[in-house]
Amino acid sequence: MLHRFLLLASCAVASPALAQVSPDSGAPAVDAGAEIVVTAQLREQDAQDVPIAVTAITDEQFKRLGLVEFEQVSRFVPGFFVQNQSPNNPGFVVRGITSDSGTAYNEPRVSVYQDGVSIAKSRGSYVELFDVERLEVAKGPQSTLYGRGALIGAINIIQNKADPDRTSAFARGSYGNYDSYLGEGMVNLATGNGGAIRVAGRIRERDGFIENLLGGRDFASARTWAVRGSAHQEVGDFTLDLIGNYQKDTPAGTPFKSIAYRPTDPVTGAVIGDAGRNSGAALAPGAGLEGGRPLGLRREVGGITGIATWDFSPALRLTSITAYREFDALEVFDADGISLPVLTAAEDAHSNQASQELRLTYDSDRVTAFIGGSYFFEDGYQRTPAQFDERVLLARLTNLLAGPIPGRPATDPAPAAVFANTAFTSALLQGVAGASGIALPSAQAAAIAANLRGNYLETSTNLATTNAFDLFGDVTFRIGDRFEIGGGIRYTHDSKESGFTSAVLGGRSVLGGFIAALGLPAAQRAQLLGGLALPGAGTSLAIPLPVFGLGAQPTAGNGQVQTAELDNGGFSWRGLARYELSDQASLYGSYARGRRPQVLVASAPSAPFAAARFNRLPSETVDSFELGLKTALLNRRLFLDASGFYYKYNNFQTTEQQGTTFVTTNAGEAESYGVETQGRWNPTADISVFATYAYNHSRFQSGIRDGNRFRLSPDHAASFGAIVGVPLGADAGRITLTPSVTWQSRVYFDDDNDLPALQQPPRALVADNLQDETQSGYALVNARVGYEAPGGWQIEAFVENAFDKEYINDAGNTGDGLGLPTFIAGNPRFYGVAATLRFGGGR
Repeated sequence: MLHRFLLLASCAVASPALAQVSPDSGAPAVDAGAEIVVTAQLREQDAQDVPIAVTAITDEQFKRLGLVEFEQVSRFVPGFFVQNQSPNNPGFVVRGITSDSGTAYNEPRVSVYQDGVSIAKSRGSYVELFDVERLEVAKGPQSTLYGRGALIGAINIIQNKADPDRTSAFARGSYGNYDSYLGEGMVNLATGNGGAIRVAGRIRERDGFIENLLGGRDFASARTWAVRGSAHQEVGDFTLDLIGNYQKDTPAGTPFKSIAYRPTDPVTGAVIGDAGRNSGAALAPGAGLEGGRPLGLRREVGGITGIATWDFSPALRLTSITAYREFDALEVFDADGISLPVLTAAEDAHSNQASQELRLTYDSDRVTAFIGGSYFFEDGYQRTPAQFDERVLLARLTNLLAGPIPGRPATDPAPAAVFANTAFTSALLQGVAGASGIALPSAQAAAIAANLRGNYLETSTNLATTNAFDLFGDVTFRIGDRFEIGGGIRYTHDSKESGFTSAVLGGRSVLGGFIAALGLPAAQRAQLLGGLALPGAGTSLAIPLPVFGLGAQPTAGNGQVQTAELDNGGFSWRGLARYELSDQASLYGSYARGRRPQVLVASAPSAPFAAARFNRLPSETVDSFELGLKTALLNRRLFLDASGFYYKYNNFQTTEQQGTTFVTTNAGEAESYGVETQGRWNPTADISVFATYAYNHSRFQSGIRDGNRFRLSPDHAASFGAIVGVPLGADAGRITLTPSVTWQSRVYFDDDNDLPALQQPPRALVADNLQDETQSGYALVNARVGYEAPGGWQIEAFVENAFDKEYINDAGNTGDGLGLPTFIAGNPRFYGVAATLRFGGGR
């Protein structure tokens, strides 16, 4: 219903008859001395006056650099990294801290906001960036300002609101390789008497760049459309903005590819590709999973926000932000990375969220302060069905995916029919039993092998309901003309209920029962193995055997929901000081305590029909110390910022893979320190040169990961570029040129850093003895060149990753627990042409 409402609201706005307006042909390409206003401290300030590390990407930069999504933006923000595995599974990283868990009970660690409303839950946070006024990245603990989930940073998307001062429009389109196209447009209609309505939308599609070697849609495609309707009304000192967003994503499957095995035809066994990380993949879903859905994602995200302000006086303002939001996402993926159906998995995630914030702000010459309170409600679940071919998985556990075919390389999986041969699979069972010192009779092995299932299916769901309220306040005192001090405090209280359910579907796992039997005393083992050899042991639950699962054991009654509750509260705070060294430079220092609320982790029972496990993790806290310098030199033509920071973490929460499941655990202590710099130089009105650099040393300091790097956290990252406009003379427009290069050093994709010592059973079903799940440093070169006419239109050509650098976005993933780590390729070279047309100064 939500998306229908938004579509109707969009269609209700008639397109006005607009005259095309020609901008001043002498307008500069760069507004050299422009003041960048940010709201990182919940009030409007010049970015140079904010005593925290904040980077703002403006509408102009989005346009000039051709930025359309978070992953691109992050390359130009020091200390910020975004991994786009798929729109359903992004990772947001600020100064080494990653937020990407999809479980319903987990709390985000990096807050993502849309016009002041939290959208930080991973499965709903990756939204299209169109018709945006600016994007702000506030680094460091922001729990005091932003509350839950802002342990180490906050990203706020400020969307363009309906503008009552003008009627305008724009249209933009592009076309490129991989049959990619983008269409985007906006209409803003001033209705008079302080009112306006605005509609904006985008459609973006691209074919996949990883060839589907088995036929069908290629992997790693893009297919997204989004629409936004907004209304604005001013009545005296009261202002109201209503904003509705809706987005739908339907890309083809994520290319989880194995590099240990070459792609083969599952029918003939013929090799049809190579083991390169960025080459074609042979992936297919297991038959019947989720009603036979193909590999890929279907995700819908939408919400409605109301922002009201009352100016009681020039110094006193009340702000109310009311919001409702929901997302639904179902993604089916081939988790093993090969053409045989070892494991096909899906994730079905859903969330309803509602929030209300009230904030009273006082602003005078000497004091700026606010107090407020907020309420947050969320009800959501994450369902994760998984389908195994027990016969093929058995071959993987024994390193015989190539089958019994003489001379066949171990890197080439055998045809699927081979694994239906009970003579082969019974020999494998005997080998597994023999490795445990157990002699399994041939007849019994053959009977158990005959019961192994080609489509064993199980499912588990974690659920959570959260009711939370916050009380907060912050104050800044200006002492004299050049010195200010400030501080803030926030109390957060959470009432949570976590739930868990798991079930086997269509019968028990024979392979799961066989593995369990090997660890039992002789008498019990003999009884269980005898039962597993009975005809129908896999499909008939009437046989008196435990109802074994494989990836997760079932809860009581084969699917009963079990719940537990948690109430917890705590404080976060900050203190800061800022001193103006001159009219052109200021020095600031801060101390802050960031807090991530306690988590009630829900996981599967340890045995069939046993109680679900609930583990209460203590609050993750960080103590932060930061010093920074901000300058605006040469008559505000040269901007240089630098900051140094040190963080000390307690109860650091990390995600640990246990078999085919991921569990949040307490990793103990960790620390991070580093330096970030960013600069912008505008030597003339038509040239802007920019550069960034970040050094971040983030390491664990206790437990089994002592000394490991944080995942998705390069030690070094940098960017460099320029925005150039070359005037062609009076009324002749100008040539525009925007080259850029971004670089990052090595990253690991898991906190275990792919160390073999940390990837042995029982953490994994199969030991992983290679440290290959990492990406070494790489650079990407981009460029845009075009012509900008005085009549309000522009045409340009663009290239991204100009030298077609091969890299990976992720590695390990679910298949890692089966000894089948998978790799996801990064974007290849994209190129194309784009055109923009503006009316009435439309942005």
